[in-house]
Amino acid sequence: MFVLELTYTAPIERIDELIPAHRTWLEARYAEGVFLASGRKEPREGGVILAGGVGRSEIETIVATDPFSVAGVCAYRIVEFLATKTVKELAAFRDQLPG
Repeated sequence: MFVLELTYTAPIERIDELIPAHRTWLEARYAEGVFLASGRKEPREGGVILAGGVGRSEIETIVATDPFSVAGVCAYRIVEFLATKTVKELAAFRDQLPG
């Protein structure tokens, strides 16, 4: 599973111009079953996305297609973690520890 942390690198006015395209991009990833939750940070300096069901290279490719990334208005931090315990609704995304 991945935590994707976005940090805006452009003025908020530029971010607001790209929000409709970013939301369309988000909805497509939800439809694919990759994104599980998302929202903006408070204070409004970026956002967070919870993703699963794909590997690191896939998530890097997905992040690169975000209109925010394409326009160069945000930086992504990708944190991979093993979700060994989840609510039942996320059971399909649980990981087993090696060994």
